[in-house]
Amino acid sequence: EVQLVESGGGLVQAGGSLRLSCAASGFTFRHYTIGWFRQAPGKDREGIACISSGSDYTSYADSVKGRFTISADNAKSVAHLQMNSLKPEDTAVYYCAVITYQYLSLVRVCMFSEDDYEYWGQGTQVTVSS
Repeated sequence: EVQLVESGGGLVQAGGSLRLSCAASGFTFRHYTIGWFRQAPGKDREGIACISSGSDYTSYADSVKGRFTISADNAKSVAHLQMNSLKPEDTAVYYCAVITYQYLSLVRVCMFSEDDYEYWGQGTQVTVSS
């Protein structure tokens, strides 16, 4: 059974930093696309960062570009989202999600199409105070 478990959320002041983790189990963490999404109260869920294995291609939403960094550690089956210079508008529940591939040749450039993602974590709350 594939499981994704997010951690690292919490309350932080504007300008501060948090590092979210997404621990994966139940599949071989080798050929994948990992995405981080967030949903603020009253808003639709949005994709903010993603990474594909192999080429380590990354992509970011304009709202977080230059402030957030996504990374993945295959040996530890974990992905991270380093969030710096946090703003109150970053307040949301943050989710990680994964697309798994059987072969490296099947891995695609990552995108934020939610329907493509097979498995989702339960989310972790990030609150940024002004």
